[in-house]
Amino acid sequence: MKTRLMAAAAPFVLGAALLGGFSVTAHATTAEKTAATYSGPFAKPSTLPFHAPDFTQYKDADWQPAIEAGIAAKRAEIKAIAANKAKPSFENTIVAMERAGTLYDRAYNVFSQLTSANTSDALDAIDTAMSPKISALNDDIYLDDALFARVKAVHDSAEGKALTGEDAMLLATTYDKFVHRGALLSAAQKVELKAMNLEIAKLETAFSQKLTTATAAKAPIFDSAAQLDGLSQAEIAAAAKLAADKGHAGKFMLALDNTTQQAALTSLNNRASRKILWDASVNRTSGADAYDTTAMVTQIATLRAKKARLVGAPDFATYQMYDRMVKTPAKAMEFMKGFVPALRATQDREAALLEAAAKADGQAIKLEPWDWSYYAEKVRKAKYDLDENQIKPYFEVWRTLEDGVFYAANKTYGLTFKRRTDLPVYHPTMRAYEVFDADGSSLAIFYYDPFARSNKRGGAWMNNYVEQSYLLGEKPVVSNTLNIAPPAEGQPALVSFDNVETMFHEFGHALHGFFASQKYPSLSGTNTARDFVEFPSQFNENFATIPEVLNHYAKHYQTGAAIPPELIAKIEAAKTFNQGLGLGETLSAAMLDIQWHQLSPEEAAQPPMAFEAKALAATGLNTDMIPPRYKTPYFRHIWDNGYASGYYSYIWTEMLAHDGWDWVVKHGGMTRANGDHIRKTFLGQGHTKDFAELYRDFTGHDPEVQPMVEARGLAPKAK
Repeated sequence: MKTRLMAAAAPFVLGAALLGGFSVTAHATTAEKTAATYSGPFAKPSTLPFHAPDFTQYKDADWQPAIEAGIAAKRAEIKAIAANKAKPSFENTIVAMERAGTLYDRAYNVFSQLTSANTSDALDAIDTAMSPKISALNDDIYLDDALFARVKAVHDSAEGKALTGEDAMLLATTYDKFVHRGALLSAAQKVELKAMNLEIAKLETAFSQKLTTATAAKAPIFDSAAQLDGLSQAEIAAAAKLAADKGHAGKFMLALDNTTQQAALTSLNNRASRKILWDASVNRTSGADAYDTTAMVTQIATLRAKKARLVGAPDFATYQMYDRMVKTPAKAMEFMKGFVPALRATQDREAALLEAAAKADGQAIKLEPWDWSYYAEKVRKAKYDLDENQIKPYFEVWRTLEDGVFYAANKTYGLTFKRRTDLPVYHPTMRAYEVFDADGSSLAIFYYDPFARSNKRGGAWMNNYVEQSYLLGEKPVVSNTLNIAPPAEGQPALVSFDNVETMFHEFGHALHGFFASQKYPSLSGTNTARDFVEFPSQFNENFATIPEVLNHYAKHYQTGAAIPPELIAKIEAAKTFNQGLGLGETLSAAMLDIQWHQLSPEEAAQPPMAFEAKALAATGLNTDMIPPRYKTPYFRHIWDNGYASGYYSYIWTEMLAHDGWDWVVKHGGMTRANGDHIRKTFLGQGHTKDFAELYRDFTGHDPEVQPMVEARGLAPKAK
């Protein structure tokens, strides 16, 4: 996942050269004085390579002054652009806006990562205080009549119409963003919109913080190790340590994954324990207690629907999808519904198979959701002779990263990586690397933060501390963050193959950031549409199982022996098994997201769990047995992470990834020539072209769904 962060902007300078004639005077506003007098750790770019963050310099007390000064500086810069007496031009208006706001971005890009990956009560309080101010800043920019008049003048001018390439794309996206955010509204409507945006920002921040807290607090406690029978000794030891750390010495605690399904459900032999874990997962934020988010969901959905109505869109989904590769919610739903008949048949067939497995195991039970993964694992073992515990010893986190993920990038793109122990990190389990291009030049700085913590939000994501931009002379500083269960002390960090694929996935986002080669920061790297940005990441998952790559990193942590060919064959053979869950939970979540955001304000005000039940029934999938990957009250993607009406992106971009990989296979596989073509056509292009054009540049055709259908086992492979 590409996380939601503000784009980087220019070095903070108040002066006539940058701001078209504006300078600080005796009549400067309070905001301008705040910016001009700020002298904290973000006043100047970091002295570390590529302006990477110097985590040794930051204290809790630094964040709010830095962000407030950044907001003030950006206001001053934007004010100067809007007030410029010179005739509006591309350079003095559109490009000047690209230069605005670096003090803010320098501080906020670090702060945002810390509040996601290593937060505290102090950081959460600052986040709560800052989110409405940030919302107000954005509104004051995009709803500024004088500024929009200049943008529109350039857009409509002969100069604007003559622009080409990246310049033309920057002008078009800037103008469209102003219109999208309400620049054409009346003065009264703008006041109303600002109030809505302010309230939405507060609610989204509160939702995110409450969900992080709830996910940690609702981790279930077990009295004895016997209740955890089926887990490995290392996993039981980790559960004991977590319980002790939380003040429950002598007991055992299973940390909750951010998703509905929980990894331990595949192994727990005690059915009652499985139900305890399941209930903790699905009820974490809907228990009518201090952690309940359902009222917030109602408020957010209602306000979003009102906002859409105010700006003239039929619903919030339509409003959101104005800049997507898939242009309308109707088209997104049509695409997803195309999978339902074959997928529902698969779900029903697999449910019968699992129930039969339970009976064969002496359990004459009615299959329940907390049983699915457990019996799926039993069937996997029986049918494919594949046991997850056979696999894990071959996948240690750091070897997988350095000898697998990095190795594939070296063979495909010529990249090399050097660990930098001299670069400070915010947590001791992180690592930092310098990335070198094929010609030996320094390309990027890369941080890796793999392990789960109680103060880290769930999931996995990529973010930029520094966005690449030729205009600003910046190279990329990129981070991957995951939530792999940390090992018990003295034990290796072994991971499931699902985690391995996640590592390759997030690194696909990182490559998108490394290879950014754009003039303008707002078009650089991963600054693309939601339903395109997940394409490079899903595409990169394919490298995980290329035999040459797999044999290089999949080595037993004790013996160093390469993973046996017969085990690889079993992994490949089992790939299409359990698609009822694998695709079903994602598809139902994506359809739920679209349905939430097609509601009118009146409809959005209904009880959220009642609406969820109706929406899921309408999908045609077996959502009673296989609930969505995220249920409404803990669906962070859509209530705070910028994926509202966009969760379908994971399925759309999976289709792109399978079709794109089909091109790679047909053109010789993992070769440097193919790597150069991938980088040249889409991975290094940012948002410099229409997304459909980028895809055609890569494959020579529009995307085709058949490779994904075949890869998922929903249809036989064409001969």
